[in-house]
Amino acid sequence: MRKITFALLFFGLLFTFSAFSQSSSDIPGVTITTLDGDDVNTGTFSNHNKPFVIAFWATWCRPCMEELSAIDEIYHEWQDHGFKLIAVSIDDSRTSANVLPLVKGRGWDYEFYLDENSDFRRAMGVGNVPHTFIIDSDGEVVDQHTSFRDGMEWDMFDKLIELLD
Repeated sequence: MRKITFALLFFGLLFTFSAFSQSSSDIPGVTITTLDGDDVNTGTFSNHNKPFVIAFWATWCRPCMEELSAIDEIYHEWQDHGFKLIAVSIDDSRTSANVLPLVKGRGWDYEFYLDENSDFRRAMGVGNVPHTFIIDSDGEVVDQHTSFRDGMEWDMFDKLIELLD
């Protein structure tokens, strides 16, 4: 009986240790769609071992427009360092038709997705937009902010640079 108890304890500890030693991501796996209507699992979001940003926004949100426009002005510098922005619209079925024309009209060069049912929004704990997350190369949330003020695009850039070290 002791041998069986010891074996169960040993394998239980081994299983527990292996579960904790695997890398985990703070990004939950939820299905959202591309602007072309294709399904994507958010748990697959990554940036080839580089940090990246996930920005929740909406077409009707003025601070969201300001944030995405400000980032656009320096986005070439982000890309020079291998950073990217994943922009997730929380527009619902009533306003989601406005997303693609707005994105094309602004000429934004980000990855865009639609979260019409707010599944990803809820999974990430997003209340109001804009809500922006900085994600490290392991998929861990290392910083986040709500709202936007002038200069925050540079603050995010500096934090992304720090994550390269």
